[in-house]
Amino acid sequence: SDYSEFKYPFIKRASSFWASSSSFSSSNTDEASYDYIIVGGGTAGCPLAATLSQNFSVLVLERGGVPFSNVNVSFLSNFHIALADTSPTSASQPFVSTDGVINARARVLGGGTCINAGFYTRANSGFIRRVGWDERLVNESYPWVEKQIIHQPKLAQWQGAFKDSLLDVGVSPYNGFTYDHIHGTKVGGTLFDRFGRRHTAAELLASANPKMLTVLVYATVQKVLFDQTAGRRPMAMGVIFKDENGNQHRAFLTNNRRSEVILSCGAIGTPQMLMLSGIGPKAELDKLNISMVLRNEFVGKGMADNPMNSVFVPTNRPVEQSLIQTVGITKMGVYIESSSGFGQSQDSIRCHHGILSAEIGQLSTIPPKQRTPEAIQAFIKGKRDLPHEAFKGGFILEKIARPISTGHLNLVNTNIDDNPSVTFNYFHHPHDLQRCVDGIRMAAKVIQSKHFTNFTRCDKPTVEKLLNMSVKANINLIPKHTNDTKSLEQFCKDTVITIWHYHGGCHVGKVVDPDLKVLGTNRLRIVDGSTFNESPGTNPQGTVLMMGRYMGVKILRRRLGKAAHV
Repeated sequence: SDYSEFKYPFIKRASSFWASSSSFSSSNTDEASYDYIIVGGGTAGCPLAATLSQNFSVLVLERGGVPFSNVNVSFLSNFHIALADTSPTSASQPFVSTDGVINARARVLGGGTCINAGFYTRANSGFIRRVGWDERLVNESYPWVEKQIIHQPKLAQWQGAFKDSLLDVGVSPYNGFTYDHIHGTKVGGTLFDRFGRRHTAAELLASANPKMLTVLVYATVQKVLFDQTAGRRPMAMGVIFKDENGNQHRAFLTNNRRSEVILSCGAIGTPQMLMLSGIGPKAELDKLNISMVLRNEFVGKGMADNPMNSVFVPTNRPVEQSLIQTVGITKMGVYIESSSGFGQSQDSIRCHHGILSAEIGQLSTIPPKQRTPEAIQAFIKGKRDLPHEAFKGGFILEKIARPISTGHLNLVNTNIDDNPSVTFNYFHHPHDLQRCVDGIRMAAKVIQSKHFTNFTRCDKPTVEKLLNMSVKANINLIPKHTNDTKSLEQFCKDTVITIWHYHGGCHVGKVVDPDLKVLGTNRLRIVDGSTFNESPGTNPQGTVLMMGRYMGVKILRRRLGKAAHV
């Protein structure tokens, strides 16, 4: 039954792992061992595993379940429902940063590709240059992903009107449908096929060597195990994980100096995993009595999240649901995107975070620090009495490209299932705030463009009426006085939300070397967005998917040279 549910024969429940630690023997001979243990089967972990399995034995440990039979994951129309499902088995695990912004992280095989809005683009060329990757291999790795799971969208009418409006206000030229990140207005790729079905990173496992790969779902890694022989660098030996029944197991690396534990737990999970394994700032480890394997003050530092502000565009006509298809890449460090039609359904009334409708606008008319659970409850209650028009329309989203403001991640306890405490310090740097103000002004122009007003068929009274309703509905409308910089700065601070592009916490040169090996250790590497100090392109998933493939090929070629089967 697992096979039909899990789609591939190498995906199994964690409890099926036979080397349970109760029979743990010091001889370590009767246990399965692996050339690579990948912690986290997400956006980077899946392509990485598929690639490494061409030549070596790979164990992937994923804390969530599979995305294949989950209707909230599979269909575009249910995008907001998966995000709003806060149950412990949901594919999405909510967290709230200390800034007060409601956010989400993935808890499913396929990672963020299972719960995001689907938009696919390559990185800006400056990003690839700054991280020092081999351009030729990068340009081979993107198509490897694209051929398997990326599609050209059928442009929704809303997205067409948005495109014309962007061009109208000077975000030009029009670059058509392209994966490339270039100034102007473009249509990007998507994980959703023409039937509205999502294709996730988990499908990249189809190109793995099935004889060499084992993927365990519901396998929650507790920590990395190290050999700490005095006078030597700590060497990763394996991991301890618990299965869906709460039983503990150990998995070990083969006895070879090139074997590796690779952390691909994402920007929240990886710094947390390092600290729980004894690598991190002294004060962090001391406060929870975690025995120190290696002191590194930079673990969990430099956390960043691109601030997003959204503006509601009311319409007087029904709008089809559309997620991000068209994007405006401005020259002022601001990206403009849009979504439509996620406000009308009855089931979505329960929702309370995301980007796509009045009710999942993340309480964005309440200043961040006041977005308490009580506020959320009161808000959901008030929702049911709102007139239907409050939910017709869409959002213009404005995102800061490379925020200068950064924050930090700290442990709250030693339980890996609980979120760490994360601070992003949105808009701490005045330059970030200035760009938001510029972006909101541009969003206002887009909405006022004749292409949009013709499309939305909204007359003045409707807008006035909506302005009055919006206070109750938690809809952000454009502030009335867009020439008043002070009030726009306040609008930016009060309505900041996230587009889930957070990154950092394990920066290159601070926590890992340029090959992403953890400094001061042996056999431990990180492959995910925690190593980034900027989010690539308008939307990062394409580059994180590519990174999994790229690093896999790089590792194989370094080990095997021409003999690598890739």
